[in-house]
Amino acid sequence: MENETQQTNGMAISSLVLGILGVVLNLIPLLPYLLGILAIVFGVTGKKIQSGKGMAIAGIILGVITLAMKLLFWIFIILLGGSGY
Repeated sequence: MENETQQTNGMAISSLVLGILGVVLNLIPLLPYLLGILAIVFGVTGKKIQSGKGMAIAGIILGVITLAMKLLFWIFIILLGGSGY
């Protein structure tokens, strides 16, 4: 019998980890932009490899959520500043 070993997809795992960190650390000024973009890039790269495709897709989704949260944060700040509060 041949011993089959599962290869872990490092790009997919790093995409998922960076996506989670981007969402959790969203209130830090510049870090979420970097984490979100890297999660998307690593997710797209990791999605090309068959193993770990679900983790890569989850990392892409979390990267997009991270960037969307930062965009909504700035929209909220601009609207709050324009209201004279």
